[in-house]
Amino acid sequence: MSDQQSEAVRDLSQAELAAIEEKYDEGAATRSVTPAFGKVLRYVALTFAVYHYLTAGFALPPDYWHMGWHLSGLFILTYALYPMVKTPTSFDLNTGALRLGGVPYLDIILMVLGVASALYLGLAWRGIGVLGVEEMTFRMGNPNGYDLLFGCILIVLVLDIARRTLGWILPFIISIFISYALLGPYFPGLLQHPGVKFNTFVSSMYFPQEGIFGVTLWVVSTIVFHFVLFGVIAQRTGLGQLFIDNATILAGRYTGGPAKVSVVSSAFFGTISGSSVANTVSTGALTIPNMKRLGYPGHFAGGVEAAASAGGQITPPIMGAAAFIMAEFLELPYTTIVIAAIFPALLHYVGVFTVVHLMARKLGLQGLTKDALPNLRAVWRDGWANIVPLVGLLVVLFSGYTPYMSAFCGISLAIIAGMSRVKEPVTLIYAAAFIGFVLWKQGGGGFDIPMSAILILGAVVATLNPQCRISLQEMGDTFETGVKYALAVGAASAAVGIVIGVINTTGVGFRIGFMVTQAASNLGNDIAWLFTFGAYELFSVEDLTLFISLVFIALACILMGAGVPTTALYIMLVSVAQPALAQLGVPPIASHMFVLYYGVVAEITPPVCTSAYAAAAIANSNPFRTGISAFTLGLGKVVAPMAFVYAPVLLFVSSTGFDLWEFTYTAASCIAGVIALSSAVVGYWLAPVNIAFRWLLAIAGLIFIAPSLQADLVALVVASPVIVTQLMARRGVKAAS
Repeated sequence: MSDQQSEAVRDLSQAELAAIEEKYDEGAATRSVTPAFGKVLRYVALTFAVYHYLTAGFALPPDYWHMGWHLSGLFILTYALYPMVKTPTSFDLNTGALRLGGVPYLDIILMVLGVASALYLGLAWRGIGVLGVEEMTFRMGNPNGYDLLFGCILIVLVLDIARRTLGWILPFIISIFISYALLGPYFPGLLQHPGVKFNTFVSSMYFPQEGIFGVTLWVVSTIVFHFVLFGVIAQRTGLGQLFIDNATILAGRYTGGPAKVSVVSSAFFGTISGSSVANTVSTGALTIPNMKRLGYPGHFAGGVEAAASAGGQITPPIMGAAAFIMAEFLELPYTTIVIAAIFPALLHYVGVFTVVHLMARKLGLQGLTKDALPNLRAVWRDGWANIVPLVGLLVVLFSGYTPYMSAFCGISLAIIAGMSRVKEPVTLIYAAAFIGFVLWKQGGGGFDIPMSAILILGAVVATLNPQCRISLQEMGDTFETGVKYALAVGAASAAVGIVIGVINTTGVGFRIGFMVTQAASNLGNDIAWLFTFGAYELFSVEDLTLFISLVFIALACILMGAGVPTTALYIMLVSVAQPALAQLGVPPIASHMFVLYYGVVAEITPPVCTSAYAAAAIANSNPFRTGISAFTLGLGKVVAPMAFVYAPVLLFVSSTGFDLWEFTYTAASCIAGVIALSSAVVGYWLAPVNIAFRWLLAIAGLIFIAPSLQADLVALVVASPVIVTQLMARRGVKAAS
């Protein structure tokens, strides 16, 4: 038995789990403040949450005001909760002379400057006659002194709040882009450009449509925050536990049960959670100890949970924040993005599930006993009402309404399911208020009669929830937690707006895209002879150029993704990768999905893999070894993007069209490839596989991913020795038994 297995397995307390999340999720650790100041921050957080909740349902103010209010909340809470420099003592309560409620006066000053710079744009939009400020239309591209002052303050402070919540990597990358914009004449070769004047740069970064007040901040303030809040509320009201219980019932009794529970529950949990670390801690608290009790090594148990949890950001329907931004970039309905993500997500979980199953077979591990499984009737008798908010959210979302309206309805139904009870008539005020809203919208033509009926029925049914009611105080705590979860993604999205502004101003995306394709083309020409046999070409130069370009971009995604949130990484890289992939004929939705997937792969790729490190802390295993396990378990996520670039039919909605036969054949080929790769990783299929045959399976698995009959035949030839020997070994085992 390994060292990890021999250690005592114990369940962690909620406090220990919270400490793990704080340690490995940069945005989760906050500094201590005095009770009085904490109460003020609580009111700010609740106001922030309620403002977004109400504007989602009733009406959004003009963009420059809405994003200004969102940024103001980010500045207040970030400067109050995150220290300037993170040290072992910086999060402790300190009430020295130069502090207010435990917060240094310098941070208070920065907070005030941040709010002023965020709100100035709205105040000066129509001009300020007293100060001689003209209307925004006359100042675009020609900023006055006030614009320059507040614009510079905003740029610096946005980078600072990104640094405080997420560390140095993201601000460092953005600073390189800023330097490129301002110092263009000093860059070599193709990257050289005339440079952007300082006034023009500040104007581009500050005014709406691009830069900080651009699409990324708009999507986060209008859509993403609401779904983060919904996920936190839904988990608090019991939906997360319902997922875990049902996953245990579905998969727990089979070979390697607890590990399969981890995969299934993380897939379920991914529908409401956009954070890999939060997903890892929430589901891993149960599944990792159970896997270790069953006999899985600690590093493997942690790797299973990390790989499965990282899949939450690519699992429809919510898919973290990036999917909403993708919909805006591509100018497609959000539902189109969700449909396109179905098979790639399935391929990822097939890979993880296969490795888990084969490892259990290799180790001879059994499933959970019947007594250890939750009772299906009891689980649904107590928790059925918790599914109502998710159903309501999805019905509204897929009926063509805006994502923020669907989030409003989902949050409202979650509040009702948590707080309204028929047996306590006073609490029905929450259900009555939502029903009144639905009728008001229906009267104004916002909802049709069927949708109104569905939502009213959902509100009524949710009041029949048999679980204990959540108090107003507890719901307030949940709202406050949701706001804290959203601070890091808000700061990252505001800061990454600078990158988009630089790319739009300088055209660097097309320059880098051309450099990538040119380098790939040159390399393809250099190695083409390796694949030429007389007059027969196994791969053309064009095929090699596309493949090498994809490898270059994938490596860039993984390397730049070290410690950068998936959403921010996606925004940065898609602006660079899209031109390169477009030149190679890759459909836009396939190129966007490609970048998103490799951004998620970065979360489980050592040396910086926060999800795996959080899982290692729960499993009490070696963090780096856990990261390696997570990466190998996530091979389905590694190869899937290559598959749907070569075969966009796998995304269902690609501009190249959909053909059922082509989809079925290509999907089956990809699944065969993932299974072959999984067998190679584990060293087991029908029986143990030796090292030479593992290499053959790995090569065959990669060839299977290529969507052509020719490639599949080659893969079968490569794998045939393994298949024959495995069938013979299996027959020998059966004969012996």
